[in-house]
Amino acid sequence: MLNEIAIISGKGGTGKTSITACIIPFIEDLVIADCDVDAPDLNILLPGRITETIDYVGFKRPIIDYDKCNGCGVCYQSCKFNSISEDIVINKSTCEGCKVCEYVCPTDAITMHDYTIGKIFKRDTYYGPMVDARLIPGEESSGKLVAEVRKLARLEAHKEEKSIILIDGSPGIACNVISAITGVSKAIIVTEPSVSGLHDLKRVIKLVKTFSVDAKVIINKYDLELNLAKQIKDYCELEEIEVILEVPFDKNMVLSISDLKIPSINNIPFFESQKWHDFISYLIQN
Repeated sequence: MLNEIAIISGKGGTGKTSITACIIPFIEDLVIADCDVDAPDLNILLPGRITETIDYVGFKRPIIDYDKCNGCGVCYQSCKFNSISEDIVINKSTCEGCKVCEYVCPTDAITMHDYTIGKIFKRDTYYGPMVDARLIPGEESSGKLVAEVRKLARLEAHKEEKSIILIDGSPGIACNVISAITGVSKAIIVTEPSVSGLHDLKRVIKLVKTFSVDAKVIINKYDLELNLAKQIKDYCELEEIEVILEVPFDKNMVLSISDLKIPSINNIPFFESQKWHDFISYLIQN
């Protein structure tokens, strides 16, 4: 049975991707999926050869054949998103692809065409196959793009006979996060001891509970604010969610990432500890 593990965070900047990168060298039977499609950056620490690039078509958008258009304005009057001007020009930034304009056009001047909203990349890395994607800035449907990345990662796992998919999800609680955690075996929530860290942790815990996902919490940089770290632990205890790991702040972790090196294999003492190895053991359990 495929073991899908999602690393998420309620708040951006908690160290979610750094923790994800630190996990990767300790799991052999692995496919990596970077599902933070709005701002993918796992490939910076995991350079690899791109084996395939795929245009992702999120939906269709209308194109007007002005040779057929008689300027009647029915499409302009029918568009509920105000995406068609009186002189019959489509504003692509507000168009939702609802197809009403195509439906009402009396001269069949409007047709729907595939619209690319992002790109998906398959890579060969030192630690195994990786699938990641980049949403074109300003485009929507990031949740659908995440679902496609996960689907391709599962196919890759089947082809390469891998049993674990490690997902680097997006921060927050939006549709891209929902898409990243739906149906996973485990969710690891990375937080930090700050007011916003605690606030957003509460929101993402509510989300994972809605989807009945087995979730545990990592407090990253826990020793920077011990009082808030305790508040986080108290809240997790109240919600019956285990704080599985408390990672101390180490400036060498920052320096390691600045040097484009994965911190967990760069002589940082915490990653040699029994706590870290116990955490890895938990992840690989099916």
